[in-house]
Amino acid sequence: MYAFALGSMISIFFLTDHDEIKRKIATYCIFFAGLTVFQLVVNIVQHYNLAYMGEYLTKRVKERMLAKILSFEVAWFDQDENSTGVVCSRLSTEANIVRSLVGDRMSLLLQTTSAVVIACTVSLIIAWRFAIVLIIVQPISIASFYTRIVILKGMSKKAIKAQDESSKIAVEAISNLRTITSFSSQDRVIKMLQKAQEGPSHESIRQSWFAGIGLGCARSLTTFSRALEYWYGGNLVYHGHITSKALFETNLIMANTGRMIADASSLTSDLAKGANAIGLVFTILDRNTKIEADEMSAYKPQKLIGHIELQNVYFAYPSRPNVMIFQDFSIKIDAGKSTALVGGSGSGKSTIMGLIERFYDPLKGIVTMDGRDIKSYNLKSLRNYIALVSQEPTLFNGTIRENIAYGAFDKTNEVEIIEAAKIANAHDFIASMKDGYDTWCGDRGVQLSGGQKQRIAIARAVLKNPKVLLLDEATSALDSQSENVVQDALEKVMVGRTSVVVAHRLSTIRNCNRIVVLDKGRVVEEGTHSSLLAKGPSGNYYSLVSLQRNATTTTSATDIEY
Repeated sequence: MYAFALGSMISIFFLTDHDEIKRKIATYCIFFAGLTVFQLVVNIVQHYNLAYMGEYLTKRVKERMLAKILSFEVAWFDQDENSTGVVCSRLSTEANIVRSLVGDRMSLLLQTTSAVVIACTVSLIIAWRFAIVLIIVQPISIASFYTRIVILKGMSKKAIKAQDESSKIAVEAISNLRTITSFSSQDRVIKMLQKAQEGPSHESIRQSWFAGIGLGCARSLTTFSRALEYWYGGNLVYHGHITSKALFETNLIMANTGRMIADASSLTSDLAKGANAIGLVFTILDRNTKIEADEMSAYKPQKLIGHIELQNVYFAYPSRPNVMIFQDFSIKIDAGKSTALVGGSGSGKSTIMGLIERFYDPLKGIVTMDGRDIKSYNLKSLRNYIALVSQEPTLFNGTIRENIAYGAFDKTNEVEIIEAAKIANAHDFIASMKDGYDTWCGDRGVQLSGGQKQRIAIARAVLKNPKVLLLDEATSALDSQSENVVQDALEKVMVGRTSVVVAHRLSTIRNCNRIVVLDKGRVVEEGTHSSLLAKGPSGNYYSLVSLQRNATTTTSATDIEY
């Protein structure tokens, strides 16, 4: 529209009647003023709608991606390409790239496509002979504009890279100013800066030569195409096939369209990134988890006794398929009693925890809960009866109250939260804080000590009131004083529940009903603390206790009773 009006206005200056020129100029000025207001309104509406659509799209993509990722089995996260950093990066960046592609870039492509169709149609109507030549020559102009944009963008990136290298040295020098001053190394830093700038400087000069040649050729081709257009257009005017007004209108319409196409063409790299991001997003959205947590047709237990059994299990972690953890492994864990799992690193203690929670499925064999294959359960319902307290407790960035209440299925009251904290030996230290249960834990509980975090995690498990309690080295990262307090809390919580305890500090499991000693994925001993010690030096458990005692005291291995 603008190009058409501008071409029409230029032809006014060829008129001989000054009054007519004045009248038509006034008319066109009013038209351009109206066009200005129209463009203002259209751009505001367009950008508002695109921004709203883009943000809504980003929100939907992130929500659906996160919901899908949270439904995946744990084994998926064990793969290097699905590490925490990679997954978080996908959530934060790829959704924004998709928004940019669908919102900003696609709108520009649609505008360009519609403009090209309209421009070609109007040009053919005004002066079809001249328009055909312009359409044929147009790729030369487009290529010239595109080449200039790409070259200038490439030069800008290299200049930024050169500045980045220099900036790194400057920032490092300023950050370590005391060290540099104490060693009188100022001259050395200046030389390093000069050396860092040499390579990029030479590369920049080399690129400037190529850029100059490229830009020169592009401009020459543009000028040549313009000369061809005006020569042919002038001939058409001379022979009376078109008017000068039609010449200017058609020429300006096609020139403006060429610039728009060149601008859109420069987005090819952005479109490639967007297409790649869309592929990665749909890779996640289209993937089906191998362990369905909320299968509607699966069995939903109304109550759970807590008898667990692993029968002839073969297992290897998906990330290490050639390393077998269990081969024909079997173990029974009695309901309502505490069973401790001990053994060296790699013996399979934590793997048993993962199989009970069904973080993984065995390659062969079955895991049963109350005599029923764990695969037949609705996993979401089953996990309502299981609580896990790990070595490094996971606290969320919220208050202590919110972190404890995280273990409740429905809304819970203050009394229940306080009671759970008392059972976990956490109430006293919480009450002594200025904000009490409203104390902010910080990211990952950074505001609290290890013992405090562990007791809050235990309180969260207590509030869940689980039938099965899994304690995976819950005290191994604590000092002796904190360990005693947490151990006392754990012994209260374990009463009347099926408890599976993994511990390296053997002093923490002496009161368990049953101790199972594992070695390289096999059960080598089982019994109570006293019965296993009674086997003497030939027993595996006796040897483990002796090694730990010798590491902390000079007492002889024969005087080993706790």
